[in-house]
Amino acid sequence: MKENQEFSKKLIAWYLDNKRELPWRMTKDPYKIWLSEIMLQQTRVAQGLPYYLRFIEAFPDVRDLADASEEQILKLWQGLGYYSRARNLHHTARYVAYELNGNFPDNYSDLKKLKGVGDYTASAIASICFGEPTPVVDGNVYRVLSRFFGIETPINSSKGIKEFKRLAEILIDKQQPANFNQAAMEFGATQCKPQNPYCLHCPMNDGCLALQQNKVAMLPVKLKKQKVGQRYFNYIVFVSEDGKTLLRQRTQKGIWHKLYEFPLIETRALAAEDEVLQHEMLSGCTSVSLYNETPIVHKLSHQHLYTQFWIVKVKALPEKGIATHKVQDFAVPVLIANFVAAFDFK
Repeated sequence: MKENQEFSKKLIAWYLDNKRELPWRMTKDPYKIWLSEIMLQQTRVAQGLPYYLRFIEAFPDVRDLADASEEQILKLWQGLGYYSRARNLHHTARYVAYELNGNFPDNYSDLKKLKGVGDYTASAIASICFGEPTPVVDGNVYRVLSRFFGIETPINSSKGIKEFKRLAEILIDKQQPANFNQAAMEFGATQCKPQNPYCLHCPMNDGCLALQQNKVAMLPVKLKKQKVGQRYFNYIVFVSEDGKTLLRQRTQKGIWHKLYEFPLIETRALAAEDEVLQHEMLSGCTSVSLYNETPIVHKLSHQHLYTQFWIVKVKALPEKGIATHKVQDFAVPVLIANFVAAFDFK
């Protein structure tokens, strides 16, 4: 028990001396904490911070976010990835604004009932905003605990998830749960990093079992992921004589749901021009030109997309289009956004 208290005291002391000054650490507003936690899931602080600031400027409180259109939110979220987070964000904002009169639940159990809010986010909000001693366990915390206590149970196994949660519940400082949780996350993010952690100057190194047993690089243990699949995307970029192109909204569930993209032909391997020309949407076209000789490989967590952009200049579009200069107004995957930024539609 005394050792656990010593661990918590050292961790919090380190945090108070070394924490980064971040905007969501200067408030206990549940809306702002919730927004930051949703954005930072599977996202580095450096990447998520500009998005957080833009969202707070556009939607200062939960009612503003609730009143926005889904397209506005997806456009502002563009490039942050994992777009289901943005859709869940909007759903929950509407529920809190319209059903709870703008007030977030003040406890872990009720917070966890909100769409898109899991154990980690509910624990963060409950501890930071309402002082409830519910520990957060994210990737950074897994790494700190597995190394310090020499735990080799895989962190992505059901047994590991329960084991680390129980340990965090024992360790959390009941008097200052917000500081403990933020300390554990910050320590993993900046001190006990995945690669090349600062073990020599670590305030916890005298008790770290991984360091003593020379296992720092081996911990935490993670079960192997499923094999990453490969898909081959061919985007057809129509350009008509009157300066229009086609965008279509992805309606099927899966990646980029409800985002916009150019007409897509998916093939089993990299496509040649004659294969693309065989598609019915190009009926009557005599030729297309390949924009990128080398496929762009867009890597998602479970699949790699090998992407080619085909430029098709036509007198008139096969269906109603939009002016090419308005393409940038639509919420599109970052893959499309990068192409639009580089391609000259003139």
